Amino acid sequence: MVVLHVLFEHAVGYALLALKEVEEISLLLPQVEECVLNLGKFHNVVRLVAFCPFSSSQVALENANAVSEGVVHEDLRLLLETYLPSKKKKVLLGVGDPKIGAAIQEELGYNCQTGGVIAEILRGVRLHFHNLVKGLTDLSACKAQLGLGHSYSRAKVKFNVNRVDNMIIQSISLLDQLDKDINTFSMRVREWYGYHFPELVKIINDNATYCRLAQFIGNRRELNEEKLEKLEELTMDGAKAKAILDASRSSMGMDISAIDLINIESFSSRVVSLSEYRQSLHTYLRSKMSQVAPSLSALIGEAVGARLIAHAGSLTNLAKYPASTVQILGAEKALFRALKTRGNTPKYGLIFHSTFIGRAAAKNKGRISRYLANKCSIASRIDCFSEVPTSVFGEKLREQVEERLSFYETGEIPRKNLDVMKEAMVQAEEAAAEITRKLEKQEKKRLKKEKKRLAALALASSENSSTPEECEEINEKPKKKKKLKPQEAPQENGMEDPPVSLPKSKKKKAFPKEELASDPEEVATSSVSVLKRKKSSPKEEMASDPEEAASPSIPKKKRKFSVKEEPEAAASCTKSSTKKKKKSQKASQED
Repeated sequence: MVVLHVLFEHAVGYALLALKEVEEISLLLPQVEECVLNLGKFHNVVRLVAFCPFSSSQVALENANAVSEGVVHEDLRLLLETYLPSKKKKVLLGVGDPKIGAAIQEELGYNCQTGGVIAEILRGVRLHFHNLVKGLTDLSACKAQLGLGHSYSRAKVKFNVNRVDNMIIQSISLLDQLDKDINTFSMRVREWYGYHFPELVKIINDNATYCRLAQFIGNRRELNEEKLEKLEELTMDGAKAKAILDASRSSMGMDISAIDLINIESFSSRVVSLSEYRQSLHTYLRSKMSQVAPSLSALIGEAVGARLIAHAGSLTNLAKYPASTVQILGAEKALFRALKTRGNTPKYGLIFHSTFIGRAAAKNKGRISRYLANKCSIASRIDCFSEVPTSVFGEKLREQVEERLSFYETGEIPRKNLDVMKEAMVQAEEAAAEITRKLEKQEKKRLKKEKKRLAALALASSENSSTPEECEEINEKPKKKKKLKPQEAPQENGMEDPPVSLPKSKKKKAFPKEELASDPEEVATSSVSVLKRKKSSPKEEMASDPEEAASPSIPKKKRKFSVKEEPEAAASCTKSSTKKKKKSQKASQED
């Protein structure tokens, strides 16, 4: 008897279920449909054999991609080989997707079945799955499905910021609107300033240049030879500048007040700024077209290609259109009018603005428009579905259109499409390799900058964390120095009484210099130490200097003595200290 198993793929993992009484179920399909809704009856029909949960969301996404592409993942292979019977002829596996069923049958050898009663069983499993698996709730199953659906859709779309055609649609629409507005405003400036200087309209034809000149000239009576150089810069023509100067001297226009002139100049400055913005917008459109649709822009130009994309709605929609639709894109009204009146259908739509149709003869316009539409559809598909955008194919297609034009005029036979595409493929591979190399270099530079930035942040954070400890150490150090100073001073001088140096430094401030210099014994001892220092080596001097600098509280008279002179110096110091004590006592009694 053949045992029927059902494979169910869920966002949390794979489930393998076994069915009871296969022959009765296959015969009674309406009863199966009824028992699907009842959990108790469904448990009598279906039994859970094994459940293999996904370890992470990334693993779940990999399995979902494999199932959608009809590929048997390793997790699925392990589940089927582990829990299905070894005798494959007695096993019938029910799956929901025919692609994955064919892959399982080809790789593992199990007979697979789809549709019919399998679809109803899978519907029941999907409805009662959280009851079949222990520990799985309805809420957690819904969350897993939502997360996997988002990640799967995001991976399938493969959204690239640099390949967005929405910006092209908006920019070409704004460019057309700006052309209309600049034209309207320029005509208003011409009419307004023409009351004062009507001859300027006939000399200058360009709208932006006319507005700049109206802003610069102002009152025509103030125009003189000094402004001729500036006029030449604005008009880019010396003859026109001279003609404007001559016309201003013999103009038939009316005089204008200062307030009117201010309003005209402010309005003309607005028109000039709009025209400058229009130029910058056109530059932006060219850069975006070179990123999104380089082949299409190389074939028919940035403006016409952007209008085709905007009219189709997106680059993907344009790539889906056949060449016959691309040919009349933008001439829908004329097409339906011709169909209604049974007249001649239009030969071209938006592609008429390309240079090729204008260069062709009248009898060849329909031919070249059909050929150009064919090449435009090829270029749009290459741009839409190629991973690395290059303009190589667009340049080659443009060469083909040029050869076809020369063929219509001179009869010169053009190259075959196969040969041209082979050359384009070789060049495109080289260009793609170069682009990928540049992208890799940019990515390496970006990673290096990111590492440096992270290292700097880590260093700054470590410094911030160590600053309080350093501050505590700095605060503790001066306290230690104050305690050590009185102890170090007598050791250096060879004295045993530590408190002697402290009253000296304090009393030195209270007594005048005459009294300090009055003791002859101190002068003698100091002179002896100086003589001894001169005889000592320079190494000893270098060693004694930093010690003197490190102890600023010790007076200059206290120097290091030799071994013989140490008792004499100690005696002299004690005598001088006793004398000073007596003097200080007498002074206090007198006060």
